[in-house]
Amino acid sequence: MPSLMEALEARRAEVLGQAERLREQIAGLSEELSRVEDRLARLQIARETVEEVLAAPSSSVPGTDATGGDADGGVAVALVKAEAELDVTVMSPEYRAIIALFATSGAAMRCKEVCRHLGLGSEPRHVEGMRSKLKRLVERGVLAEPSSGLFKVDGRKQGW
Repeated sequence: MPSLMEALEARRAEVLGQAERLREQIAGLSEELSRVEDRLARLQIARETVEEVLAAPSSSVPGTDATGGDADGGVAVALVKAEAELDVTVMSPEYRAIIALFATSGAAMRCKEVCRHLGLGSEPRHVEGMRSKLKRLVERGVLAEPSSGLFKVDGRKQGW
């Protein structure tokens, strides 16, 4: 039968082992917490930057000259009118080109026609990508879809 001192020493070694395992877990969790807090700080900076950009009034629409005319022939004067409700300066060039096309033509078009006017291919991947963009613009109130697959400027919302 082990002596009382031997039992006490065995118990002490067991508790020391538990303490060491807990210290290792704490160190691992501290590293993970540090990485997560770093990502959170970067996300906060990104959010503040986006809020700042969206809150700042835009000085001009890219592609127009100081008189409001087309500097590069691709951005319509009507685009300037849309800026009051829709900040096109933060949109991608693809969306700006689509809006300019509809603003200058005033005609209702199907996806393939839009692709053709913008110099894109007529393969299904191009047409479906364009359909997705046009549907998003309908959701935002920039375009209207009077019948399935036919898109036109929603002049009521944009004042065009």
